[in-house]
Amino acid sequence: MSDTNDDRLNDNESDTIDSHVHELNAGPVVAEKQPPYSVFQLWEVWTIVCMGALSALFSPLSANIYFPAIPAISEAFHQSVEKINLTVTVYMIFQGIAPTFWGSVADRKGRRPSFILCLFLLTVSCIGLALTPTSAYWLLILLRCVQAAGSASTVALAFGVIADIVPARDRGGFIGVSNIGPMVGPCIGPVIGGLLADHLGWRSIFWFLAIASACCMIVMILFLPETLRSQVGNGSIPAPKWNRALIPIIGRSTLDIDSSRPPPRPLPNPFRLFKEPDMVCLLFPTGVLYAAFYAVTATISSLFSENFPWLTETQIGLCFLSVGGAGIIGAVLLGKVLDYQYRVTKRIFDEKRLPISEKGLEHSEKAPKIENSSDESIDFPIEKARFRLQPYWIIVYSITLIGYGWSIESKTSIAVPLILQFILGITFIAIMLSMQTLIVDLFPNQGSSVTAANNLVRCLLGAGTISVITLITNAIGPGWTYTLCGGICLLMTPITYIELMMGPRWRKRRIEREHAA
Repeated sequence: MSDTNDDRLNDNESDTIDSHVHELNAGPVVAEKQPPYSVFQLWEVWTIVCMGALSALFSPLSANIYFPAIPAISEAFHQSVEKINLTVTVYMIFQGIAPTFWGSVADRKGRRPSFILCLFLLTVSCIGLALTPTSAYWLLILLRCVQAAGSASTVALAFGVIADIVPARDRGGFIGVSNIGPMVGPCIGPVIGGLLADHLGWRSIFWFLAIASACCMIVMILFLPETLRSQVGNGSIPAPKWNRALIPIIGRSTLDIDSSRPPPRPLPNPFRLFKEPDMVCLLFPTGVLYAAFYAVTATISSLFSENFPWLTETQIGLCFLSVGGAGIIGAVLLGKVLDYQYRVTKRIFDEKRLPISEKGLEHSEKAPKIENSSDESIDFPIEKARFRLQPYWIIVYSITLIGYGWSIESKTSIAVPLILQFILGITFIAIMLSMQTLIVDLFPNQGSSVTAANNLVRCLLGAGTISVITLITNAIGPGWTYTLCGGICLLMTPITYIELMMGPRWRKRRIEREHAA
């Protein structure tokens, strides 16, 4: 009799265990049926990102290719250099303001038409600049504003595309590639501009930009698919006929797949993002650091020609390649570092959540998700994953900035400031990559808008810095000038720690508020 009861108990226990195991396994089975974040194949993702990165090159290239021709343009228009420099100032102002409009349009109407319209504006404005009569100084300023409105917005659009098609765990490497264009532009721009102005005249600069931007626009029209998630979801929903690539090589295998279309979102407002405390803690410090970096690149020509008078104009132009090379190397390598940091943080986070039976399966299933990131719960420390090394990068950047100023003033071997430029470029791209990746992670549905807000802060602070950096350098010398800049940058470190400590709380409140709305 006891044997029979034992057998029944064993059978009941076995059934209970099997039932419990089935319940625990039910979650993963359902999770496996969830659609992928993006249906684009890896080569298609890389192709789309590279097209965006190519278009993003035009923003800094259009700004910096102009610098070597300023004396020639001043002579041609019979205007002072100060008045020609005004065209640089208005360019930077519109470079900051224009993306706030185009970013919102792209987050609502689509990435593809926004790219095409921006490149069209850039092409037309460059043709106009190349044909501007030297008696129409006002037209030069006006067309520079239009040129900035077209070129500057491509950076925000490129980051919006990455938010559309790349999940958070892989985003760092792709954002690194997209940063190659904005980092290379300020360095190769003066070299190309100097060569064109010397051999073909200043108008050839704008013809070069017109041809290059027109070619890029044609590539976009022919091949770029729409990626906005509110229109095409994860890429499996056909875009409206008017918004499809003329030659649909990319993503053509997914055009007939039926899927639910996300509801359209209200028109984003980039200025509303400044009400979010974590955005302020991210944008203001990086804007200050960007302004200091732009002060370095904008004064390389004048400081090197003054302190190293034996350099020719061509050799001075080549000095820009130090910081540019650092930007290229850093953009590729540090993007991989960001992805590695994410994977390490994710693994530690998952290991702490393994005993689901103790914490409750229901709690795990009901945990809110960060919208559109697909692989993190609301408790995942995305701030730590992206910003773990940020304070250290800022400290190294600030100290290097101070050393750079004194190496110029003491007229050491030219190798010293060039090496320090390289270190500045590496640390700067590390800081920018961490911040840009994090803001896209925090606001994945507004990738273009948040990048536009970032661009607004950076360009306005950069324009203000450029307007006074020469005056300060002439007054107190490059050593104390960059000591001041380095000290201000160093003060941004505590704000980074505030984001690390308070950011998760602010993010959770925002997500809960959005879910309740």
